[in-house]
Amino acid sequence: MARYLASGLLAGFLCSCSLWSSRALADLPPAPEPPDAVKTVAHDILKNLIETNSTHANGSTGLAEQLAIRLHSAGFGADELTLLAPPDHPTKGNLVVRLKGTGKGKPLLFIAHLDVVEAKPEDWTVDPFQLTVKDGYFFGRGTQDMKDDVATLATSLIRLKGEGFVPDRDIIVAFTADEEAEGDANGVDWLLKTHRDLIDAGMVINPDAGGGVSSGDRRLYMGLETSEKVFVTFGLEVTNKGGHSSLPEPDNAIYRLAAGLGRVAKLNFPVRISATTRAYFAEMAKLEQGQDRQDMLSMTQPVPSPAAIKRLEGNIFYNAALHTTCVATMMSGGHAENALPQRAKATIQCRMLPDDRQEAVQALLTRSLADPDIKVSVITPALPGPESVADAKLLRRVQGVVTSMWPTVPVVPDMDSGASDSKFTRAAGIPSFGLTGMFIDMDDVRAHGRDERILIDNYYQDVEFTFRLMKSLTSAESR
Repeated sequence: MARYLASGLLAGFLCSCSLWSSRALADLPPAPEPPDAVKTVAHDILKNLIETNSTHANGSTGLAEQLAIRLHSAGFGADELTLLAPPDHPTKGNLVVRLKGTGKGKPLLFIAHLDVVEAKPEDWTVDPFQLTVKDGYFFGRGTQDMKDDVATLATSLIRLKGEGFVPDRDIIVAFTADEEAEGDANGVDWLLKTHRDLIDAGMVINPDAGGGVSSGDRRLYMGLETSEKVFVTFGLEVTNKGGHSSLPEPDNAIYRLAAGLGRVAKLNFPVRISATTRAYFAEMAKLEQGQDRQDMLSMTQPVPSPAAIKRLEGNIFYNAALHTTCVATMMSGGHAENALPQRAKATIQCRMLPDDRQEAVQALLTRSLADPDIKVSVITPALPGPESVADAKLLRRVQGVVTSMWPTVPVVPDMDSGASDSKFTRAAGIPSFGLTGMFIDMDDVRAHGRDERILIDNYYQDVEFTFRLMKSLTSAESR
């Protein structure tokens, strides 16, 4: 789900209108689509995916089994397909597919989660668990997040197998469980811990992040996600003896906690600009003009202008790209309406820049509370997620594939303010990049929401993009 929280994606909401003016950004003729026979396969796979309910309650095992049957019928042998689930979570199944290559390089791993968030039919205008064609769109739960890319990956594997393509290194695709619910059977995490050999790779491509950003009928840029902010969740708690509500005392647990939260609301972390953020602003500046352009260019300098920082901080999305942030998300207190509160609690979630440390954030949070009676504990610890460096070779190959599809679209490195399964692969030491060929209109992001949908033309272009990307990244002549 991270692709819809990318700083690059959401920056579109705040750039001036010059970003999508007619200069240089107008699309050329329609992008290439796959042959009709491939489109039929892609449609059938997407339909099956959408119409198989793989919410957290239902699990992903059934869907993984169906994909395995389809891939087996397309020529993948038993030694290329591995179905497995944690013994204590049999409904949280994963499928690992391997298209064997010549072994000239370490495998290329694609990861894609099979689970989706819940959807209540009464909230939708169509059945969320039926693939509905309407007004040029495919509707259904998971069309944006991320059964569209599960389908493009499966279709590309079938197409490559049918062509007899032999990559210069193995292509591994892991279709995994339990990403959305942050459950206790996350497929990528579990595979890395218990079956590392199945998915060990030299590089990861995660279509759940990055991807195409559009506005109306204009494709603006292709985001290549190289890093994610790291989340850590803290608990705050104040306790005292309480008493009867008819006898108020100055030391009230709720008031005390509320006062501390007021101080946290004013907490500002230092500005830090990573290599990804610097590259992002450099590319975005090319699409801007005037003061916006100058402010973005300032972010690429060794010492950015304080005035430029202040202007950019005025927008919540750029502010998130420049700082670690902490925000109160939950609060509770008291035990009876006629009693003084004996306990008050709050939850603070912090999104750290990739190079920040949990200990440092907790120390600054504690100082900002300025009250030793407010106890700070860690609810969900941070999982380190180092930045993945996109070298010139990778950027050149990705830009080559993008240009072959959409000649005017630039590739822009970006950092997600949200999180995806890349946090596990990065923590395991595998360079990981978010990238999908799906373009989503910045004013029509419906992932996790009502009437989730994608443009049909965009879907088939993503099918073609994924196929070309797989080939480009694993063809010796592209090196």
